[in-house]
Amino acid sequence: MTDSKIIDCITFFDNNFMFEIRYNILVNHVDYFLVCESLYDHSGKRKKFNFIFKNEYDKKKIIYILLDKPFSNNSDRWKKQASQRDFIVKNLDFASPDDFIFFSDPDEIIRPELLVNFNLREKYGIFLHDCFNYKLNLFNAYETPWEGTRVVKKKNLKSIDFMRQKILMKNLNYSIFRFDKEKSIQIFKNAGWHFNNLMSPEDISLKLRTFAHKEFSGDKFSSVEIIKDKINKKIDLFNRGHTYKVIDIDNNFPKYILDNLEKFKNYIV
Repeated sequence: MTDSKIIDCITFFDNNFMFEIRYNILVNHVDYFLVCESLYDHSGKRKKFNFIFKNEYDKKKIIYILLDKPFSNNSDRWKKQASQRDFIVKNLDFASPDDFIFFSDPDEIIRPELLVNFNLREKYGIFLHDCFNYKLNLFNAYETPWEGTRVVKKKNLKSIDFMRQKILMKNLNYSIFRFDKEKSIQIFKNAGWHFNNLMSPEDISLKLRTFAHKEFSGDKFSSVEIIKDKINKKIDLFNRGHTYKVIDIDNNFPKYILDNLEKFKNYIV
């Protein structure tokens, strides 16, 4: 047993539905959810405050931090994303050196059983998720396994954006003489789910127009009608030739999903 806390960190834009799923899957296995929202999107435009503290949430477990100042790098969406991620680091003073700091996009969820008596043998950890697009059971084989959630002990955390951008599986294939590539990485296989774009076509469009990948912000990708057509055809948003496969909802899915199939019927095909 360890006294180290598990702190589940995410940046948040507007998807309360996804956070509700995340919360209910993980609430009995994490000590804190740290939610970082910015009042500015990654295009630099001011947005409204979106996070909702639902009545059923244990407020003692949710640490909400608000980045309320404009991003300084007005021309670079990636730097804006990095600034929001690393604002989290500035708000982890409550964490002890041996606490485990997990960082995920909100739609990347760890299998909760992996968090029972959690131990990290290497400096960093990468969790490999099964990837689903648009629907809970629309399987994306092309991007599975998905390198999603990262974890590090607080005493080793310098930058969340570094952890996300530079702690990669391919590092393990580099020569031992490549000192610029971090290799102290533990891989957690079959480690959870990436429920990508589990939202309405309108919300997917907004996401594409505001997130860091500026190359996908134009109407060619972000048009609501084009997105609807791609969802109906079960194909990739970005014209990469990916076709997704409907699979059965079975015991490989989170128990919370299995227990609430009626609630999620619009997100099952």
